[in-house]
Amino acid sequence: MHYWTSGSEAAGLDVLKTLLEKEGVKWADSPVAGGTGMNMVQVLRARIASDTAPAAAQMHAQQVQAWAAEDVLADLSDVAQKDDWASVIAPELVPLITSNGKYVAVPVNVHRSNWLWYNKKVFDNAGLQPPTSWEEFNAVSDKLLAAGVTPLALGGQPWQELDLFESAVLGLGGPDFYRQAILQLDEKALQSDTMVKVFDQLRKMNKYVDSNYPGRDWNLATQMLIKGEAAMQIMGDWAKGELALANMQPNVDYGCVPAPGTKGSYVWLTDNFGFFVTKDPNKQAGQTAMASAILDKGFQEAFNLKKGSIPSRIDVSMDKFDFCGKAAYADRAEAQKSEKSLPSLAHNAAADATKTGVFLDVVSTFFETPSVTSKQAIDQLVAGLKSAQ
Repeated sequence: MHYWTSGSEAAGLDVLKTLLEKEGVKWADSPVAGGTGMNMVQVLRARIASDTAPAAAQMHAQQVQAWAAEDVLADLSDVAQKDDWASVIAPELVPLITSNGKYVAVPVNVHRSNWLWYNKKVFDNAGLQPPTSWEEFNAVSDKLLAAGVTPLALGGQPWQELDLFESAVLGLGGPDFYRQAILQLDEKALQSDTMVKVFDQLRKMNKYVDSNYPGRDWNLATQMLIKGEAAMQIMGDWAKGELALANMQPNVDYGCVPAPGTKGSYVWLTDNFGFFVTKDPNKQAGQTAMASAILDKGFQEAFNLKKGSIPSRIDVSMDKFDFCGKAAYADRAEAQKSEKSLPSLAHNAAADATKTGVFLDVVSTFFETPSVTSKQAIDQLVAGLKSAQ
């Protein structure tokens, strides 16, 4: 079970299917559309309750920990030891895929969420440079509006709006503020003037998106960027998979830069597969084969080239990756050294599902309801987080 249903996501998944088929593993596909897997989680929980859990399911980091706490995930420690996972997996991922000393999931990739993508032709025609701060973003967007171009491609879904929020938190407040507000849920940080500025920036973005944005899927927003119907998109590097599928070239047809104000920081998330406990020996054999195949160096390279992400292994050559892929790899290494590598809130790496849900509800309601003030939104956020403790 998975939620990879866009063109580039399906292309990446085909790499895994083909590899497993060569090993005699039958793949029974069970996709559930919906960004960040929110829809899939509901379907998955219903299947677990009815004792029809899939043999394998795609999960974000916090979801791995939630299922592990319910003791429904298979122990992968034997295959992990055989394939020396401890030496090859990016070290920041290991705590997220282990529970009580056991490996309970396997990471497919590492994505970066704080990217700004821009259509080079649109920018060149308008004589603009990509913004490096939120102040510049607003100025560029105003000039694009005056030229009759939609500045920002967006899908009006809660997780996409939360993507904008977390980039604004980091871009306006910096890494330490991001840790205080998002990771520590520090009430002083949440009620600070900086957080007011974050919500004020979100409110400004209302005028930079088109009126048809509500309910739009992220990949359809990326199509707006591809067609030049919108100039920019703030989105994780899964967007690059769609750009590559459209035969667009980095630094030729589009550009990639850190989201405004976030240069030097790397907001990461990871897609994982967990395997549900089963007594069926055929499923058990398939689970072992799939877990091993996911960390195959050839698969890690081929899959992430199509998906837009970078490998979860630390020893895969980046020679075949494009400019943006190499930039992501280098930026992650630099951010790790400077302690500016941060887990994503919008993609279930920074907080558990309940607290993430509070952010989703408050940010989405604020973005889509102009009458809600920044102060009211912050009060709702603090109250919601308190009740979620």
